Amino acid sequence: MTISSSLNAGVAGLNVNATKLATISDNIANSGTYGYKKAQADFESMVINGTTGYTAGGVRATTTRLIDQSGPILSTGNATDLAVNGRGMLPVTEASAIDQTSGALPMRMVTTGAFRPDDEGYLTTETGMVLMGWPIAADGTLPSYPRDSFDALEPVQINRNQFAGQPTTEMSLSVNLPATETEAGATGDPVSISAEYFGNLGTSESLNISFTPVVPATGASNQWTMTVTDSASGGATVGEYTLTFDTSRADGGTLASVAVVSGGAYDAATGEIALTVAGGPMSLNIGQPGQPTGMTQLSDVFAPNAISKNGLPVGSMTGVEIDERGVVHAVYDSGLTRAIFQVPLVDVPNPNGLQVLNGQSYQVTPESGAFFLWTAGDGPTGEIIAYAREESSTDVASELTQMIQTQRAYSSNARVIQTVDEMLQETTNIIR
Repeated sequence: MTISSSLNAGVAGLNVNATKLATISDNIANSGTYGYKKAQADFESMVINGTTGYTAGGVRATTTRLIDQSGPILSTGNATDLAVNGRGMLPVTEASAIDQTSGALPMRMVTTGAFRPDDEGYLTTETGMVLMGWPIAADGTLPSYPRDSFDALEPVQINRNQFAGQPTTEMSLSVNLPATETEAGATGDPVSISAEYFGNLGTSESLNISFTPVVPATGASNQWTMTVTDSASGGATVGEYTLTFDTSRADGGTLASVAVVSGGAYDAATGEIALTVAGGPMSLNIGQPGQPTGMTQLSDVFAPNAISKNGLPVGSMTGVEIDERGVVHAVYDSGLTRAIFQVPLVDVPNPNGLQVLNGQSYQVTPESGAFFLWTAGDGPTGEIIAYAREESSTDVASELTQMIQTQRAYSSNARVIQTVDEMLQETTNIIR
């Protein structure tokens, strides 16, 4: 029985070392595979308590994929090459499942991927994995989505032929008016400027702003009537205001007060006038009382100093960028950048318990624990790195060393089997 158990132990030794060699060969073969997680074979002894003598129990092997070990991060030249600097994973689905008319999309996870738009604009890897994310509302806000469900995630789709603009909602005006024009005997001729803005449909419109001095019979009034007309409203007046300027030594030339003749209110705390143009409300900032910015009245010079505004004309999409928090930005040739998706990071209590699938992808199992969707940069998941790929976690030098050790162990077990065979042969020869 003891000799027989020795034979069985030797065979078990061959089997476990063959298993270990299989993991080593897999690791070495994938040493250049992005996102590959090394496999590891661990041995444990088997103990058999015999009634007489010692019985060899042998050994058995268990294999583990070390998913929680990350490889080095390598920089690339593509904005949608993604890696995760942390334990989180990117949510993806199978490209072949997107065209299904019913049923939930299968949810997979990867730690890195070279995502490129396919013929339908979906960001897809070379292994057929499509990036998933939460859609961002048109106003740039992210609705409240459940963090324990994949149902709200959608495939990230980029429409390269898309056009977009951004209407103007804010404008700031900095103009110096000539103080001499509000003195008795002045001509009273108005001066004007035109400021372009962008409408809701991306059209170029303008606010025409005229300043008419109030000329007194004697002395100086230091007052101007500002009239604002809107080209999109057919030239209609959208606001008229009386500007009075300070003459004191400390604040001379700055706004003293603004009186509303018609149109939206003036807020002295912010220096903003609430105008209503054809496309909707617009804030016109002319400066706060007592401040040297915005409107001033100095010397005899009419000088528009600066006009600034938000909004952009219509442009076509030229590409996408993904920031460290997973926000997917569509970039347009007009300079507009618009947030369209947010990619969360998936975390599970036991990453090594995930089911390993083809293409360096993984699936949640009972052994991995329940998942949670984190915003990248928050919690334990780390952040998303664009222009980057995660390399294989294989250490080739270590694998080659283990291969030598495994080869020697295999040879030793083969020697045990050979020795047992010789001993059994000697036992057979006794009865001759």
